[in-house]
Amino acid sequence: MERLVEKIEQLKREKRAVILAHNYQRDEVQDVADYVGDSVELSQRAMEEKDAEIIVFSAVDFMAETAAILNPDKRVLLPSSGAKCPMAAMLSTDLIKVWRRKFSKVPLVLYVNSSAEAKAECDICCTSANAVEVVESLGRDRVLFGPDHNLAWHIERETDRRVEVIPVPREGFCPTHELFLEEDLLRARSRNADAPLLAHPECRPEIQLMADFVGSTSQISRYVKESAERRFVIGTEVGIIHRLKKENPKKVFVPAYDGAICPSMKLNSLEHIYTSLRDEKHVVVVPTAVANKARHALEEMFSVVGGS
Repeated sequence: MERLVEKIEQLKREKRAVILAHNYQRDEVQDVADYVGDSVELSQRAMEEKDAEIIVFSAVDFMAETAAILNPDKRVLLPSSGAKCPMAAMLSTDLIKVWRRKFSKVPLVLYVNSSAEAKAECDICCTSANAVEVVESLGRDRVLFGPDHNLAWHIERETDRRVEVIPVPREGFCPTHELFLEEDLLRARSRNADAPLLAHPECRPEIQLMADFVGSTSQISRYVKESAERRFVIGTEVGIIHRLKKENPKKVFVPAYDGAICPSMKLNSLEHIYTSLRDEKHVVVVPTAVANKARHALEEMFSVVGGS
């Protein structure tokens, strides 16, 4: 493995590349990355890398698409072409058009966990971290939201003003976060008395209601850093625990369910990163017309919450 890491580092220097890894990536992939974080956070990081010519985005397809949309002057590589997000695939442009016709005067907010083509059809994007703020900024009593109905529930519950959040599709979800069950959390809590439970808003409503804190991976990371607690039960994909341990070596992290593994995220390996960078393969290409419309939706988000 050390030799492979050396080869990756050499190629990165030669090709002026930057490696981004999502919080759910394999431990060794996170360790070789220049930046580890949330999807949009990473794309913005890449925008700051003015000298970089290549972005190797170790994540899933929609994240690499977002990086390509926001960094049109750079070549974006997805290490494994099979790393596709099943939740993003649940929302097609045809389905969006059906709902748009049904609710013609209702704004459509899309989670960044959606395809570039879907983003091109929406009014504004959001992340799990800023979803509530984005929806509240619209000042509307009703919004369409996709593709995750659990995050839609979270938004409706957390907005200061009454907003009806209509999920599109009705049952869009993250297969990994759906794995968390009440009995898993009760078992984890019984073995870790007084440890706060931190859950992602892609979890089912009953899981969110059991949690002491609900937030995105970046918000969970921040919560842990600022907390005086020494032990935490983590209710999201287990890959984030590697980052949490590195950032908080004196604290203990227990997965609420240790089977919460995203198969698509884990498809990216060091070998995939090496061959993708060596051969410059699996280039992410978003058609110009789609990219321009999707970029507008992302920029609308940035105008509300800040960012490039």
